[in-house]
Amino acid sequence: MQASNSLLAIARSKLEESLLAKGLRRSSERFAILDEVYSRNDHFDAEDLYQAMQQKSYPVSRATVYNALDVLIDCGLVRRHHFGEEDNSKSRYEKSLGRQQHAHVVCTICHRVKEFCDPRLHLIKTHVGNALQFQVEAHSLVFYGQCTDDDCETKPDNQQTKLIIKKDMI
Repeated sequence: MQASNSLLAIARSKLEESLLAKGLRRSSERFAILDEVYSRNDHFDAEDLYQAMQQKSYPVSRATVYNALDVLIDCGLVRRHHFGEEDNSKSRYEKSLGRQQHAHVVCTICHRVKEFCDPRLHLIKTHVGNALQFQVEAHSLVFYGQCTDDDCETKPDNQQTKLIIKKDMI
């Protein structure tokens, strides 16, 4: 937990510095949203974040959540992803400070996102940069498929199994 608290302190300091540099207000809402983001270890959408703030009885509007996310992205504290879901306008977010390089796998059925690390990702990034004389600043690698998790609620096999079980129970 100590590392988490120190990471949050660094994130808060970086946000404060960025807000001052851009002449933006240092509102309590922005810092509360930052705190919520850095308390999470998942990929979330703006609605998830809004609901979490509501559950904690912190009165912020959806617009404030979206605006704060944009500010957090601009200062490098949050990363935005588009994982190719049916609603292409839907973004998912994750904290970015203190995170090691990773890639994602996304289930096309339940839309669950999982992360994985592989040292070859860094080697590929370096090789591509050197070969093309290009300074790679960021990358994104996403694999899409179907998870094999038993709790994948919307998986067609699970839906069929549930239907059969219900019919047998009648």
